[in-house]
Amino acid sequence: MDLKQKLALLDEMNRSAEIGGGQERIEKQHSQGKRTARERIMNLLDPGTFNEIDKLVTHRNYDFGMEKKRILGDGVVAGYGKINGRLVYVYAQDFTVFGGTLSRANADKIVKIQDMALKMGAPVIGLNDSGGARIQEGVESLAGYADIFYNNVMSSGVIPQISVILGPCAGGAVYSPALTDFIFMVKEKSHMFVTGPEVIKTVTHEDVSKEDLGGAITHSSKSGVAHFVGKDEDQTLQMVRELVSFLPSNNMEDAPVKTTIDPSDREESALQDIVPADPNKPYDMHDIIQKVIDNKHFLEVQPNYAQNIIVGFARFGGQPVGIVANQPQYLAGVLDINSSVKAARFVRFCDSFNLPLVTFVDVPGFLPGTAQEFGGIIKHGAKLLYAFAEATVPKVTLITRKAYGGAYDVMSSKHIGGDVNLAYPTAEIAVMGPEGAINILRRDIETEGEKAKAVEEYRDTFANPYKAAALGYIDEIINPKETRKKIIAALEMTRNKRKSNPVKKHGNIPL
Repeated sequence: MDLKQKLALLDEMNRSAEIGGGQERIEKQHSQGKRTARERIMNLLDPGTFNEIDKLVTHRNYDFGMEKKRILGDGVVAGYGKINGRLVYVYAQDFTVFGGTLSRANADKIVKIQDMALKMGAPVIGLNDSGGARIQEGVESLAGYADIFYNNVMSSGVIPQISVILGPCAGGAVYSPALTDFIFMVKEKSHMFVTGPEVIKTVTHEDVSKEDLGGAITHSSKSGVAHFVGKDEDQTLQMVRELVSFLPSNNMEDAPVKTTIDPSDREESALQDIVPADPNKPYDMHDIIQKVIDNKHFLEVQPNYAQNIIVGFARFGGQPVGIVANQPQYLAGVLDINSSVKAARFVRFCDSFNLPLVTFVDVPGFLPGTAQEFGGIIKHGAKLLYAFAEATVPKVTLITRKAYGGAYDVMSSKHIGGDVNLAYPTAEIAVMGPEGAINILRRDIETEGEKAKAVEEYRDTFANPYKAAALGYIDEIINPKETRKKIIAALEMTRNKRKSNPVKKHGNIPL
C-alpha cells in the first residue's frame, strides 16, 4: 500500500468516525431539536481551534454480540480547543452511537481529557447526552464512571469544571456533573435524576413526569442542582463561553482582566434614592449592583433558586469578581437554608479561583420557623459563615441597610476577615431590630405611645452605622453615589493580598 492509498484509508476512517451512528440517527437527533456531539463542540469553541483526540477508539466488549457492532469514536467526541483564545478541554457524548452510553473505552477517553486538563491547567467542559451505563459491559462501565468521579474530585478547586446537560442524564451519570463547579441545562431538552419516573412509580407509587422530576425548571428553581438554564442549545453554549470569560484557567492564575471604557471614578446620583427611608420597604438589590459594576454586565448564577440571595460574576475596572448580595425584594433578604448553601458554594468557588468577593448586605437575620430549625438552619447557615471565614481572597463588604444579629457576622463582616468594610448612612447594625429589642428590654411599657417612643429612641441610638464605625468594625461610611469608585479603590488596594490559613489536610465544613 503506497502513501496515496494510506492517506485514502485515513480519510475513510475519519469520515466513518465523523458520521457516528449514521445519517439516520443524526437526522433523528436533529428532529428532536438537538445537535450532534461534533456540532455542539464547533458551536462552543472558537472556529477552527478544535483538535480531536482518540477519534478512532472502539469498545473492547465481546458480550451480547457487541463484537459485531463497533463504531469509531465509540460514543464520545473528545479533544481540546479555545474559547476567546484561551485553551479548554472538552468532551461530548454522542447520542447517535449506542445512545451515548458509557463504555470502558469511552470512559478512558474522558479520563484522558481530564488528566490532560489537570496537567496543563485548563478548564474542562463536559457536554452530556447519554443513556447512562452501557449495560452490555456491566461493572466495566461502572468502573469507568467511578474513574471519572475520582478525577472530578482531584480536579476540584484546581481547574474549573463545567457540565452542560443537553439530553438525558440518569443514575450514576448525574454524579459527575454534581461534582463539577457549574451545571448548565436546556429548557425541555435536559433531564437529570438518580431514579427515573418509572422506578419512582414502582417503589413509592408517585406519578411524576420526566420534566417535573428532573427538567431544567425543576433543577434551576426547586432543587438548586442547575446553575444556568438556556432556552435552546445555542444560547446555552454561548452562556458557557460567557462564564469562561470571567474565570482563570486554573487556581494558580488570576482571572483575565478585560479592558473597559467605563470610568472607575464614575458617580451614580441615582444611588442616593434606591434604599427607601422606611426600613421595612423592599427594594431591588439588582438596582445597586447594576449601577456600580462595569457596563451593567452581571452574569447571575442560580437566578431562580433561593432568590433572597444574589450571587454572580461581574467586573470592576476590568477585574472579574464574585458578587454576593442579600435581596430585600424576596423574604426581606433573610438568610435561610437554601440561600446559605447557594452562597456558601459560590464563595468557596471564588476563593478557589482567586476571584475577589464583593458583598452587598441588607439582612434582617435568619428565617425563623420550625421548618428551618428542623431542616438544620444552624448547620446550613454555618456553611456560609465557614466559607466567608475560610476565604483568603480580597473581601470587600458594603452594608446598604440592615445587618442584624448573627447574620451581620456571617455576611463577610470585619470579624471573619473582611478586608474593607463600607456602609451607607442608611445602614442599621445591631443585635436585632428596634421593635424586637424593645419588646425584650422594656417589658415595663404599658401603652402603645410609650412603646413607639422607645422604639424610635432605640432606632436613633443603635440602628445606624456610627457605633460600628466608632469601634473600627466599619472602615468608612460612604456617600452612596461614590459606591463604584470606593469598591474599585478597595479592590486595587487589596490586589496583592497574601494570606494563608493554618496548614491542614482540609477543614471539616458542616455538611
